[in-house]
Amino acid sequence: MPVTALDPKTALIVVDLQKGIIDSPFIHPIAGVIERTCVLLNAFRRHDLPVVLVNVAGGPPGRTEQPRRFSTLPEGFSDLIPELDRQTGDIVVTKRTWGAFASTDLEAQLRANAVTQVVVTGVATGTGVEATARQAYEQGFNVTLALDAMTDARPDAHQYSLTSVFPRIGETGSTLDILNLLTYLQTTRSI
Repeated sequence: MPVTALDPKTALIVVDLQKGIIDSPFIHPIAGVIERTCVLLNAFRRHDLPVVLVNVAGGPPGRTEQPRRFSTLPEGFSDLIPELDRQTGDIVVTKRTWGAFASTDLEAQLRANAVTQVVVTGVATGTGVEATARQAYEQGFNVTLALDAMTDARPDAHQYSLTSVFPRIGETGSTLDILNLLTYLQTTRSI
């Protein structure tokens, strides 16, 4: 379903835009994803809406068939990229799972801020972004996904998330669609 509305208390969740990940061989140029995410960051901050910056600093300990990319993360791997311009009021969540809600206090922080909806951006579409969006949906948040502000290194995973998963758990749209709804929301607040 195309994006139709933003709740009065909507948070922006930026997933894994960090130094150790942004040099991956993504299917869409990461510079555009970062640029559109920063436009959303600036708009959410300007409208005094919560911003969540998520980074990953490891993984769960279970066995997998595919080898993990790193046994030990390189120095600075989890550092957020400077373009995000971390602010004092931003919520920062460090995760060790694909999704930002599992094993963190993100849900409690959002509920404490009366958040009822989230907009999700970042990388990778089929893992961190999708898992975070699924977990938000399962916790009862309205979910919106900025499709032009995410990418993945795996074309099939990216496409599957966009066409088969996201429409079942939320609304999808472009950064511009979300900005337009954010402007509308702020206009109706001041009436």
